[in-house]
Amino acid sequence: MLFNKFYLIKNKPSFRVTLTLAAIFFALMLVFALNRFYTFYASYDQGLFEQVFWNTIHGNFFQSSLSSGQSSAFTKDGQIETVFYCHLGQHFVIDFLLWMPIYALFPSGATLVVLQVALITAAGLVLYALARHYLPPSIAVLIAASFYGANAVIGPTFANFYEHCQIPLFVFSLLLALEKRRWGLFWLFAILTLGIREDTGIILFGIGLYLIFIRRYLSLGTALCLVSFGYVTLVTNTIMPLFSNDNSRLYLADFFSQFVPENKSPSSLQLLWGILTHPQEVLKSLFTPIDRRVKYFLGQWLPLAFIPAISPAAWIVTGPPLLVLLIQQRILALAMSIRYALTVVPGLFYGTILWWSYHQERFKPQFRRWWIRCIALSLVIAITSSPNRAFYFLIPDSFHPWVYNSLTRQWEHAGHIRSLMNFIPADATISAMTDLLPHLATRRGIIRLPTLQLRIDSLEVIDVDYAFIDLWILQKYQPAFRGERQQLRDFLILIDQLLAQKRYGLVDVQDGVVLLQKKVASQPQAMVSWLKLREELGKS
Repeated sequence: MLFNKFYLIKNKPSFRVTLTLAAIFFALMLVFALNRFYTFYASYDQGLFEQVFWNTIHGNFFQSSLSSGQSSAFTKDGQIETVFYCHLGQHFVIDFLLWMPIYALFPSGATLVVLQVALITAAGLVLYALARHYLPPSIAVLIAASFYGANAVIGPTFANFYEHCQIPLFVFSLLLALEKRRWGLFWLFAILTLGIREDTGIILFGIGLYLIFIRRYLSLGTALCLVSFGYVTLVTNTIMPLFSNDNSRLYLADFFSQFVPENKSPSSLQLLWGILTHPQEVLKSLFTPIDRRVKYFLGQWLPLAFIPAISPAAWIVTGPPLLVLLIQQRILALAMSIRYALTVVPGLFYGTILWWSYHQERFKPQFRRWWIRCIALSLVIAITSSPNRAFYFLIPDSFHPWVYNSLTRQWEHAGHIRSLMNFIPADATISAMTDLLPHLATRRGIIRLPTLQLRIDSLEVIDVDYAFIDLWILQKYQPAFRGERQQLRDFLILIDQLLAQKRYGLVDVQDGVVLLQKKVASQPQAMVSWLKLREELGKS
């Protein structure tokens, strides 16, 4: 078998070092990621995907009212969010079925956090086995260390749970199967890679191009390009539209509008034609703004001591997914802490392995020390940037004005939030602020404030039973961040209106967290607490 004995190296020092690195990475990442989750720093998409999992194990396959809140019907057409919206119209994430049994055993958002960290950790071990196929232990260990120290790996692992966390494990496994000539496993992992998301075939297309270029596996490379192109075309143009037209309206039309300016709902083939017929727009998108692109490349290359920059294989394999990132109009596409960074990670590491296989004589003590310094610098950058606010209690979010949240204070605040959550029945519908959604997602009807109406299974439009708002965290961050400042103002106005209209009443107010219930009279003590809080916030 492909992974039998892991090269029979578990008794070798290099493997023990790699296993130690993997254990340290898993333990530290899990501690900080779980702390981020349990102290309410996870956000919208964490709740969205948990609701997708929860609905699916209860027979409502891939449905999510939170995903409905991201749909074009809601964001562009102004329609009411629905509990029966199917997420597969936005992204075709059928590989989630692999992990449904685990979630069914442990139905909690924390399960998805553990799963994400575990998948990334396992990918590093497979990467080590792939490196050992070509390289001596000393270089293979540094390859694995580079992976665990890469900002493009650490940042997305701390993010909300996303389908992208499967990419490194499945692609590295595919490449290892290729090198071991285990063709059954190769095509199995090719299928699994395609099943991650509708556009991950682009990663396989890059691998196919490389195989064609080196002429070692010309037929295999051609087949891989055809399969990946055919899959992306079939899924985006035929299967996904059966659920909704959101992929074309939300992503293709918005992220690549410069190539299809007159088309508000382009197909993937129409977008491809638009790219081919607008070469000037392609060149402009590739190179501007230049500073952001240089910073992105340096960040991706740093943990590998910049070897991918001179590796032809790395450029070929990462070419297609990198092109997609560069020509997007979305600024976050080139953020190191965002999930998209993982799409080019396998190609960069594979290209580095192949480069070292031809230049092992250059691995001298001096370069080894340089490489270790690069990994250390990458770790420092990852920590000090506090990706997805994972280190919020270590690194201030702002120095001027000073914005800092201590660990003890945040856990104390989290206790108040959980205390109020106990008032909310498990089957109640609710609208909550973004940071509260992941902890309330195991229900049929949940949406994001300020929206309060929802279409339920009977097709009736209702006001949700509860509204849940954390004003304390907004007050904490509003001095330095415009978004939080505007949200605080908007939510204060919303609560005032709901109470004045007697549409909702106050259940309780604790530590700046407000819980309202539909069509009930406000509790006297809660009203006293609210008036005091309202006066305090009005002065801030």
